[in-house]
Amino acid sequence: MEIAIITKTDLLQFKAELLSEIKEIVKPDTEAKTWLKSAEVRKQLSVSPGTLQNLRINGTLNYTKVGGTFYYRSSDINRLMEEGYETN
Repeated sequence: MEIAIITKTDLLQFKAELLSEIKEIVKPDTEAKTWLKSAEVRKQLSVSPGTLQNLRINGTLNYTKVGGTFYYRSSDINRLMEEGYETN
């Protein structure tokens, strides 16, 4: 049986390789989605279905309807959040 000696440098190299591989695996999940469904938008904005409907009706929030599902651009959601941002 052969004995291998592992040095601190070996462990640091292994750590770097492992982190690199984990980042590649997780990468697709961390990319922002372009289109969000109503439930995702309600959760992100912490609003009720009625409030989201009002945002659509009064033109505050643009949307696309496909079938019976409303879709919203994530950039529009971010814009809405930035416009409502107030500093004290």
